[in-house]
Amino acid sequence: MFIPNTRIEVINSSFPRGRVRVGLFDFDGTLSLIREGWPEIMIPMMVRHLAKTPTTETPAELTSRVEEFVMRLNGKQTIYQMIQLADEIRKRGGTPLDPLDYKHEYHDLLWKRIEGRVAALDQKSIDSETLTVPGSLPLLQRLTGAKLPLYLASGTDRVYVENEIRALGLASFFGAHIYGAIDDYKNFSKKMIIEKVVSELALQPGELVGFGDGYVEIEEVKKVGGIAVGVASDEQNRTAINEWKRNRLIQAGADIIVPDYRDLDALLKLLEIEKT
Repeated sequence: MFIPNTRIEVINSSFPRGRVRVGLFDFDGTLSLIREGWPEIMIPMMVRHLAKTPTTETPAELTSRVEEFVMRLNGKQTIYQMIQLADEIRKRGGTPLDPLDYKHEYHDLLWKRIEGRVAALDQKSIDSETLTVPGSLPLLQRLTGAKLPLYLASGTDRVYVENEIRALGLASFFGAHIYGAIDDYKNFSKKMIIEKVVSELALQPGELVGFGDGYVEIEEVKKVGGIAVGVASDEQNRTAINEWKRNRLIQAGADIIVPDYRDLDALLKLLEIEKT
């Protein structure tokens, strides 16, 4: 069901209303578009490594296999995609490097793609709005104005998240509550952060609203009784809805699907966050 004259799709109309006390956000694809195009870096890198094994698969076959697990694991820490790569190399008779080595290689390659974007933001030669999901800044401003503490939990390494959210001018909305992946990956996950927030703030069902474009954060928010807003963002064009994301977010249990935050008044009214 769509809210009239909006692109807001309500999947589960029975979610609790009027109780929200805390907001939680994913970063890439949910707020930031700095890393738009990351699969175009990760997937070919992995295919190159798999092609060095004794496999008989064609590049097209390897690409298909890599696309499947890369997108399936999207939303988890990057290291899990690299652990899967190491497993795939081993299955094909190769000897993999440590998954951390692959993660660092990927970050180096991705930085070559996005460093110009970060530099342009720092130099203020482009407007940060062009590298965010449309409506992100007004959303954060309105939630802050409604006295909601905001938390950010990303599967991207924290050092990169902190740099990129600073470049976008959004860090102040989250203060000390910015969390990202670390090399000691077993001591960080979105699940851990969500459970920590719920426990420390003694949140009851309906008091946490989570915004994310990945399966993991939506699933974990629903597990703790939160309201899940699935952001099916079109990262390249910033206009339409990404149908692949939409379907995955619905599977994860999203209560609401939005392509971005342009229909902000209607979204906040639906969530009953701003009282009139």
